[in-house]
Amino acid sequence: MKQLIETIVKPLVDYPEHVHVETDENASRIVYKLSVHPEDTGKVIGKQGRVAKAVRSIVYSAAGGYHKKKTYLDIVD
Repeated sequence: MKQLIETIVKPLVDYPEHVHVETDENASRIVYKLSVHPEDTGKVIGKQGRVAKAVRSIVYSAAGGYHKKKTYLDIVD
């Protein structure tokens, strides 16, 4: 899943080398924490959050068949 998130986000940003995904997992859920360069945060979120919503939709649908835990994608500053 980390590779999927990076594959989606890196072409959208100006600093692809600053794209990092961390995983925080417990018994019932997995949280993927996406961090990008501060100048790229707006590009990843998009107008009215449309890009972030689209990325989350892809990740959530892919994760549904991958594992049975609830999956979240957070974009951190």
